[in-house]
Amino acid sequence: MKTNNQEERNKLALEYHAMGRPGKIEVVPTKPCTTAWDLSLAYSPGVAQPCLEIAKDPELAYKYTTKGNLVAVISNGTAVLGLGDIGAQAGKPVMEGKGVLFKRFADIDVFDIEVDETDVDKFCQIVKALEPTFGGVNLEDIKAPECFEIETRLKEEMSIPVFHDDQHGTAIIATAAFINALEITKRDIKTVKVVFSGAGAAAIACANMFIKLGVKKENLTLCDSKGAVFKGRKDGMNKYKEAFAIDTKARTLADAMIDADAFVGCSAKGVVSKDMVKSMAKNPIIFAMANPDPEITPEEVKAVRDDAIMATGRSDYANQVNNVLGFPFLFRGALDVRATKINEEMKLAAAYALSNLAKEDVPESVKEAYGNTNFTFGREYLIPKPFDKRVLTRVSPAVAKAAMDSGVAKVQIDDLEKYAQSLEARLGPAASFMRSIRDRISNKTKPKIVFVEGLHARVLKAVAILQDEGKVEPIILGNPKEIQEKMEELHLSNVLKDVEIITPTDHPQFKNFVEEYYTDRQRKGVSHQYARDIMARENYFGSMMVKKGYADGMITGAAHTYPECIKPVMRVAGTANHAKAAGVIILIFKNRVLFLADCTVQIEPSAEDISDIALSTANLYRQLMNKEPKVAFLSYSNFGSNDAMSANKVRKAVQITRKTDPKLNCDGEMQADVAVNDDLLKKWFGFSSLDGAADILVFPGLNSANISYKLLTQLSGATAVGPILVPMEHSINIAQRTSNVEELVNMAYVTALQAQFQNQLKNAGTKGKK
Repeated sequence: MKTNNQEERNKLALEYHAMGRPGKIEVVPTKPCTTAWDLSLAYSPGVAQPCLEIAKDPELAYKYTTKGNLVAVISNGTAVLGLGDIGAQAGKPVMEGKGVLFKRFADIDVFDIEVDETDVDKFCQIVKALEPTFGGVNLEDIKAPECFEIETRLKEEMSIPVFHDDQHGTAIIATAAFINALEITKRDIKTVKVVFSGAGAAAIACANMFIKLGVKKENLTLCDSKGAVFKGRKDGMNKYKEAFAIDTKARTLADAMIDADAFVGCSAKGVVSKDMVKSMAKNPIIFAMANPDPEITPEEVKAVRDDAIMATGRSDYANQVNNVLGFPFLFRGALDVRATKINEEMKLAAAYALSNLAKEDVPESVKEAYGNTNFTFGREYLIPKPFDKRVLTRVSPAVAKAAMDSGVAKVQIDDLEKYAQSLEARLGPAASFMRSIRDRISNKTKPKIVFVEGLHARVLKAVAILQDEGKVEPIILGNPKEIQEKMEELHLSNVLKDVEIITPTDHPQFKNFVEEYYTDRQRKGVSHQYARDIMARENYFGSMMVKKGYADGMITGAAHTYPECIKPVMRVAGTANHAKAAGVIILIFKNRVLFLADCTVQIEPSAEDISDIALSTANLYRQLMNKEPKVAFLSYSNFGSNDAMSANKVRKAVQITRKTDPKLNCDGEMQADVAVNDDLLKKWFGFSSLDGAADILVFPGLNSANISYKLLTQLSGATAVGPILVPMEHSINIAQRTSNVEELVNMAYVTALQAQFQNQLKNAGTKGKK
């Protein structure tokens, strides 16, 4: 629920934090702890062994405990968000929230620690004493100038990374945006004049990083509440401000802003006026990052300048400088190489990785997360969005490499590309599964995949992603003029300019396809004219393209019902050996992948049909998973506990399957909980030939299968891929009408891999004949 009413929003925020289990985090065990045996290993007496090993070699704490993936978020509550000095306990919701972000964006575990201590010496002693527990320390919401002293001392005295996010997180993101703003406005960093408003933690860190980037110190004017920081100023100075004192005639922020190329604000609402903005140089860069209200709003700037590039700290404006783009990924890279500190090289590497990512095409999943907004590198899009999953796989490897190159890493990563792939798996098993599918598609010959619903926006967006990634060659069916107009509307013309668009009736093989269909079905009521009319339909034409080898695979279903799509596919392409078709749904859970069959086609399959479905699904599993499956035939009874006809049908299907493929590891009939729980299977049915929890669940009918998979996808958090049609003579799949862009892309990759296997089998058969 969204609301612009502040009172209502405050109420919702309180309800959010209070509902159910209070707060936002909990500790979840990563090992089984359900039996006395488990307990004896987790605690006494088993826990003694890793303790003794760590006592001999402290580095083994990274092997036997969570230390290597555990960060402390520590605050004394003296500078909380924009709330000020509200105390350690009042700041706890923020620290819990920080922990949620660490986990959500980089799979890093967090303990939030609120320390009721403002004395710098005592605070440092407390944090330093915690070093054995953590792999890194994220300091948070500590007021300046104490935060500078605390971070400096802890970095010197501790051998794990210490990072004050209020300083460096803002600095990294602002630097990334600044790099791109300089490029867009074609400015030379050696001559650019920058004015800073604010001299607290964030402002000082940003200024330092801009200088590291290449801004000349004499071209950077720092301003605080008392005006410009100049050489000789006495009022309100400290050693941190003194480092930025320059020879300048400017005494006020307004003075400093005259002819300035850039403004960076980490101060307070409304300190910049329209007249100040008017006085700036052409194409001014304005980063007004005060929270919750900026130094000047984009609307105010636009009223006097139409050439300005703006960034703020707010999500309701373009170019949000959001720290969540930095700290999770910075710590991920630092932890994975066991860095002893986070240095300037690592921070700059993160900034450059973010600036480079902003120039890449934005995935549809990111656009959808932001209300289908079209993001393109430029004035309104300087830095990536937090929900862009690629930030993890770009920033963390860059940070890890910088740590290794600068000599602060204890662990070396030899293959950064593989490391990036392993990070993708941390985003969820679905990402890892699809990565394995994509990686197995040969780069030598791109499979040609036909999309029949070319006017559908989701289809064109999916095709754009496939075209950009270059693993398959997409083909679109439809009216070229209408499709090109749709491409322009979606801003996809450049990406899709080389994609082939085919109107069925204009294709040189159209007449041959008509004759083929007429010959195949003339004794099934099809006249020559009807064959011509039907072949003009995209589903029929696309299926024939695949059948006759003009394409390797086809995707349909995004704009039509399943029954509308399956009829032409079956009439033109058909199944292998005329077997019954089945739709397999692949469900990807956190710790396992399950294949469910048949979820879309056969309403009341016979025992023979169920056996065929199981065998076809097992072959699909071998292709996609590259290993042998364990197959469970499901029923409401367990191994003869019920003698009803439906249970007997499943029992018979098992017998047929074992006879057809004696090597297949399968059993049934069994209930679903027994099939997926190895402990239950062994405890109650030790005689079962199934040697572990099932990989494939074969259902007795469409009712139970379809209901089960839809409930699981809605309630379990599992990601669904499919339905995948088996056992097809040709690689053709029918997506669900509710499929989003990412799901269509996943379907295309599975279809491409299926086509690759089919082509390999055909080639092997041809060689065998020779």
